Amino acid sequence: MVNAAYAASLREKASLLPLSPGVYIMRGDGGKVIYVGKSKKLKNRVSQYFHETDFKSVKTDMMTSLVRDFEYIVCDTETEALTLENSLIKLYKPRYNIKLKDDKSYPYISVNMHDEYPRFTVTRKREDPRALYFGPYSGTTVVYGIINAMQKTFGLPACNRRFPRDKGKVTHCIYRQIGCLAPCDENVTSEQYRESFSEAVDFLSGNYKKITDELTEKMLYASENEMFEAAAVCRDRIRAIEKLREKQKVVASPEVERDVISAYAGDAVSAVCVFYIRGGKLTDSEIFYFSGGEILDSSALCSFICELYVRREYIPKEITVGGELSESDKELCESWLSEKTNRKVNLTIPLRGEKKKLCDMAKENAEQKCKEYLLSSQKTDKTLARLASLAGLETVPERIEAFDISNIGDEHITAGMVVFENGKPKKSDYRIFRMKTVSTRDDYASMREAVSRRCAHLSDDGAVAPDLFLIDGGAAHVSAAKQAMREAGYDIPTLGMVKDDKHRTRALVGEDGDEIQILSEQQVYSLIYKIQEEVHRFTISKMMVGKRKAEKTSVLENVSGVGTAKAKALLAVFGGLSAIKQADISELCRVKGITESIAKNIKEYFR
Repeated sequence: MVNAAYAASLREKASLLPLSPGVYIMRGDGGKVIYVGKSKKLKNRVSQYFHETDFKSVKTDMMTSLVRDFEYIVCDTETEALTLENSLIKLYKPRYNIKLKDDKSYPYISVNMHDEYPRFTVTRKREDPRALYFGPYSGTTVVYGIINAMQKTFGLPACNRRFPRDKGKVTHCIYRQIGCLAPCDENVTSEQYRESFSEAVDFLSGNYKKITDELTEKMLYASENEMFEAAAVCRDRIRAIEKLREKQKVVASPEVERDVISAYAGDAVSAVCVFYIRGGKLTDSEIFYFSGGEILDSSALCSFICELYVRREYIPKEITVGGELSESDKELCESWLSEKTNRKVNLTIPLRGEKKKLCDMAKENAEQKCKEYLLSSQKTDKTLARLASLAGLETVPERIEAFDISNIGDEHITAGMVVFENGKPKKSDYRIFRMKTVSTRDDYASMREAVSRRCAHLSDDGAVAPDLFLIDGGAAHVSAAKQAMREAGYDIPTLGMVKDDKHRTRALVGEDGDEIQILSEQQVYSLIYKIQEEVHRFTISKMMVGKRKAEKTSVLENVSGVGTAKAKALLAVFGGLSAIKQADISELCRVKGITESIAKNIKEYFR
C-alpha cells in the first residue's frame, strides 16, 4: 500500500511518464535506492505500483509503502533497458532487488592436445582456439575435484612436474606406488602418456562406451597372451571408470548442453537453483540465496538471468526455466542472450515431459537448500547471541573482522584481515596490509598500523563498520589495536584469540587481560576456531605471495640493466620467470624500457 502522504504526488508523476522502454529507480527515506526495475512501457508499469490492486504481492506492497520518490531513464529498446537495469542493480544493491553476491567468472577445465604431454589446467577464459574446454563449473572446488578424480582413475600425475622437462630427474616417486603412470620415468613414452590422457578426455566428453570398449579389448588381448599384470590394470581401470560414471546423473542425450533454472520463493529466504547439463550429464549445480524481502516475480527472474550470464564466457544454446516468467520477459531474455552470444539462444518453459521434471527437481533442490539455510542461520544467530553474552557486547556481532600478522624475520611483514558476516566468511571484504611504517619484526607496531589503516576507511562512502574486532594474539596485541582505534576516533569492541602451547584456540581475552573461557561453549568455540584458522591461513598465504613476487623481482635485478621498475614491468607482461626465459629478444623488447641490449642480457643470464 502506498504511503498516504506521498500517494498523490507519486501517481501524478507516474501519469506523466512516456510510453517508452526504460528503467525506473525507486527511492525511499533519505533518497536511498530501494528498487530498480525496467519496463517496455514506463508509464504503464510504474503507475501500477501506486494504484490499489489485488494483484500485487506482499513484498511488492511492502516495497511500495516505502517509496518516497522515483527517477527514470528512457532507453531506445527493452534490451538496452535490461542491460542498464543490471548495471544499476550492481551499483546501488537495492534492498528489494534479487542480486548475486559477486561478479565472479566461472572456471573451465582446459586441455591442449597439441602438447607432447598435455595436462589439465584451470582457466576462467576461453582464449586458446587450439584448446578443448570443459565447463563452466560453479567453482574451483568442483573443478579440482574432477581433475583429482581424472588423475586417480586414469593414472595421470598429480605432481607439479612438467614433461618432458623433468623426465628422468626423479629416481623415486611416491605417486607411482599409488597408481600413477609415472611419465617422469624415462621408460614411459609420450605415446603411453597420451593414450591414458586421451581416455580421460574421452570421459570428460561423455564417450564412456568408447573407453570401456577399448579397455575391454586390451584386457582380453593381454589375458589371452598371459600378460596378466597388464590385464589387471585394464580391469581396474574399467571398474574405476564405471564407479566414477555412477556419480554423474545422465539426464539427456549425450549431445545436450543446457542450463536449467528454477526458483523457490520462501517467506524468510528465497533461492534460485541452476543445473548445468553438459554432454547429457548433470555435471554441476549452483544455489543463489536471496533474503525474503527481495521480490521474485517475472521481471526479477528476467533480471537474474541477465546478471547470471553477463560475465560468462560460455552460454548454452538452450536454457530451461521453471517458474514465473512472462512471455514478454522470456522474449526479452532470449533477445539479450542472443545478442550477447551472436547466435540464437532459446529459453523454454516446459509444461510436461523430462524438461519439466528437471525444472521441478531444481525447484525442490532450491526449497530444500532454503530449509537447510534457515536452520543453519538460526543456529548461527544463537551462537552469535551467546558470544555477545559471554563477551558482554551491547549488540550481536553480525560482522566480525579478524587480524593476524605474518612475516619471515624482518622481511615481508604482512597483516591480513578476514571478515565474517553472520558466521560466514565474506571473502570479497578480505584485505591485506603490507607494512609501510614497520621495517623490523614487531607484532604490536604491525597491528597498530593495520588497524589504523583499516579505521581510516571506516568513513568511506558505503563502508560498513564491524561489530567486533578479533585479534590473533593476547592482551598486548589487543591493547595495540585499541590504541590505533582511539587515535582514529573509534571505539569498537576488540578481543584477542588466545592459543595454548600446542597452538590451538583456547580463550578470548580483553585489553585488561581478563580471559573469557570458550572451551565448554561448543558452538562459540567452533566459530572462533574457524575465524582464527581462516585469518591465519589467509595472512600466511598472502605473505608468501609477496615473498615469491619479491624473489622473482630480485632474480631479474641481477641482470645487467634491469632494475626494480623494469623487473616489475617484465613480470607484469609475462606473468613469471618461466615465460620470460622462453621469450625471444623481439618479445622482450616489446616491454616498456627493455632495449635490445637489455634483452640480450636477459637471454644470456638465463641461458
